[in-house]
Amino acid sequence: MYPLPHANIFYAMPSSTAFTGNVIFPDRIVAATVICRNGRIEGIAKRPPRDCQAVIDAGAGYIAPGYIDIHLHGGGGADYMDGSIDAVRTVNRTHLRHGTTTVFPTTTTGSPEEIERMLTACDAAAKSWTPGDGARIAGVHLYGPYFAGNKVGCHSRKGRRDPSPDEYTRYFASRLVRIATCAAELPGAAAFYRAARSARCLITCGHSDASWPEMAAAFANGMRHVDHFWCAMSSVASVRARLGTPMRGSMEQFVLAQKAMSTEVIADGQHLAPELLRFAYDQLGPSRLLLVTDANRAVDMAPGRYRFGPVETGSWFESNGKVGFVPGSGLASSVIGLDAAVRQMRHATNAPLEDVVRMATLTPAERTGIARSRGSIAVGKRADLLILDKAVRVRQVFLDGVRV
Repeated sequence: MYPLPHANIFYAMPSSTAFTGNVIFPDRIVAATVICRNGRIEGIAKRPPRDCQAVIDAGAGYIAPGYIDIHLHGGGGADYMDGSIDAVRTVNRTHLRHGTTTVFPTTTTGSPEEIERMLTACDAAAKSWTPGDGARIAGVHLYGPYFAGNKVGCHSRKGRRDPSPDEYTRYFASRLVRIATCAAELPGAAAFYRAARSARCLITCGHSDASWPEMAAAFANGMRHVDHFWCAMSSVASVRARLGTPMRGSMEQFVLAQKAMSTEVIADGQHLAPELLRFAYDQLGPSRLLLVTDANRAVDMAPGRYRFGPVETGSWFESNGKVGFVPGSGLASSVIGLDAAVRQMRHATNAPLEDVVRMATLTPAERTGIARSRGSIAVGKRADLLILDKAVRVRQVFLDGVRV
């Protein structure tokens, strides 16, 4: 619980900005005032102090923590794998407009050189960051290239490979990688997971046809998360086709049964039907289920043909303005921001708004180890805040308490 303090408890020092309205905490929504100074949340009170320099009134809307996306590739016509600072900033500005204030830029399959260019660009953008650059980078999600051969999806097959210590140790040495994905059944996966655990990453399994025993082995080596539930992942039927009988459990059963595991859903109304979103929420709850976009470069762009991954070598996909897809094949990630995912998840599940917002804020912050500084509205955390209207549309975005 997040009890409201007495109204005058934070009046001792002048505040630069007070946000007043329906404040979304992780477990409830309360009419309150959030007092911010020097980029941090200084206090929570019943009403604005008399000496505050500015008051932002959300009216009948909401005050929410900034969204956190741990799985996104692009937006605004750019992809992180383009490997330039300009591309990184374009993506981050695009998603900031949708309420995402913290991102984990996500790799696709690609050559070692392309991945290293992406890491270098993200590192440079993070070190030179200003609010005008868009969402802030909390780390990189090393997602491709260690996928199962039959689960590559829309990623370039040419860039897929098994994990090699000579390669991934260079990535971990940068200390920028905070999330690390590898298909559990690949040769060398165990060593990859151990290296990722030493690098203090959130370790995930994705684009995988792993069986329950392979997932259990991965879990023993530190794996705690599965990427985009039901998308490019194993099922009982696919494991049987690969390993024969007796039929074995798949990634789905392992995640649902193992309470230390978390996963994520793409709530864009295109990847998963409402009953699957409801099922995931009912079975996992808001502390084990995350909202992600898995967004590509077509976010906020006109329908058309685009590259997924590096602009020179990435695979082609099409966007119809609702989702990315490969004609005659399957879906190719989303073209939404997290604001749309929050609204879709709320509509599909009828979950309390505080639960839905938690899945886009505190839960990803907890899983990636950044909850001390962001992910909820609490004293001492960054003043990365959103003003939402009654329909949960983003009306204003604040980074460090300053509107951007």
